[in-house]
Amino acid sequence: MKKMEPMLLSCIVLWAMIVFLASASDPSSLQDFCVAVNDSRIGVFVNGKFCKDPNLTIADDFFFTGLNIPRNTSNPIGSVATLVSVDVFPGINTLGVGFARIDFAPNGVNPPHTHPRASEILTVLEGTLLAGFVTSNPDNRLFTKILYPGDAFVFPVGLIHFQLNLGNTSAVAFAAFSSQNPGRIDIANAVFGSTPPISDDVLTKAFQVDEDVIEDLQAQFRTNN
Repeated sequence: MKKMEPMLLSCIVLWAMIVFLASASDPSSLQDFCVAVNDSRIGVFVNGKFCKDPNLTIADDFFFTGLNIPRNTSNPIGSVATLVSVDVFPGINTLGVGFARIDFAPNGVNPPHTHPRASEILTVLEGTLLAGFVTSNPDNRLFTKILYPGDAFVFPVGLIHFQLNLGNTSAVAFAAFSSQNPGRIDIANAVFGSTPPISDDVLTKAFQVDEDVIEDLQAQFRTNN
């Protein structure tokens, strides 16, 4: 029995490490801030990305502007999501946050998509949106809510979600993410617009439709991409 105790302890420690790593999101910061730089020659203190020397950091490194500017929504889906990630805002590196402005044309949609690395909280500034998400298998439960200015709705990490402008006027929403680089997978684009394309045999069986339907969808999304 005594020989088993070290093995049991090792297993407990191993599982604790696995649970910790599986639940981790963005890397925790090892200092007050880590303004990202792409040039390693001027970067020190590596933490996720090369970090700017703190002694060279200025207030503008933590400043972003332009989210007040309406975007052009004249596209097939009638919406534009302007993501502010670490790639365009180096000051948020290692802080575990990101955000976006989403503009909607009348009846525009932010199509079903997921963020593989972040939960999201959406706040409506203008207009009326239908927001919703679908839970994972096997339930696939749909949760929806009509949102008005000042309302907020949360989308759990990795779940498929969407927004639809219910009004005849433009709508604007802001989204905050629990990651500096949340990522985005548009479901239709990924399935029908992949490069190279997914086999028709796979998609016809998955969607239970004729091959002609699949080829029409692939042609449309490959053109859009």
